[in-house]
Amino acid sequence: MSGAFRVGGDAYDDFMGRYSTRLAPLFVDFAGVSSGLHVLDVGAGTGALTAELVSRGASVAAADPSPEFAAVLRERFPDVDVREAPAESLPFGAGEFDLALAQLVVAFVSDGPAAVAEMARVARRVAVCMWGVVEVEMFAAIDETAAAIGASRATEPRRYRTAGELDDLLAPLGEVESAELDVSAGYRDFEEFWQAMGRGVGPVGHWVASLDPEARERAHEELFRRLGSPDGPFELAARAFAVAVTPA
Repeated sequence: MSGAFRVGGDAYDDFMGRYSTRLAPLFVDFAGVSSGLHVLDVGAGTGALTAELVSRGASVAAADPSPEFAAVLRERFPDVDVREAPAESLPFGAGEFDLALAQLVVAFVSDGPAAVAEMARVARRVAVCMWGVVEVEMFAAIDETAAAIGASRATEPRRYRTAGELDDLLAPLGEVESAELDVSAGYRDFEEFWQAMGRGVGPVGHWVASLDPEARERAHEELFRRLGSPDGPFELAARAFAVAVTPA
């Protein structure tokens, strides 16, 4: 995974955590997690999915390549086996887990097929989910803003962002199950939204940081307009595509 996520846990939670915490229960239901199962959270980040798995009574391990996120996970979940490792090289034995789950990860790994192959090696069932692009109001508005002000967002990964791409990614493992998972996140006002974007998280945060002061001001004005010029609290919708397979 790229250095786009070498940030503190609070910054990630402020930007994406408000979405991922709402996504986690839907993803866990889709994957078929139940109490007592041994589950691996791959690319666990700051632990939105980990927390949901723990709350469901699963026996949980977590892996993330970011030292910052691994430290956050160990602090937040002292009873979880946390490893600092990429999805493509998981430090666990063959068949060690009932399930391996990756929430909002596969678009950012260096080798998607290798990552899901590793998940299938260590677990008897694999499930992944990833945001769409146009299906996420925040991303769509930012893309429209970047185009309008002539400031490209070329760093945003576009692979594994559609249902078809995710189906194809897991199809070599067996018969694929799929679903669409819809959530929303709320903001106190536009300035809270803008400040969360500016905390350096992921490709969006890097894009904001790349703008000079004049371009940043134009982005601020254009994005405000694209989101309907909210003068108070507002919500943005997001859809993730989820796929799962139980290898034969």
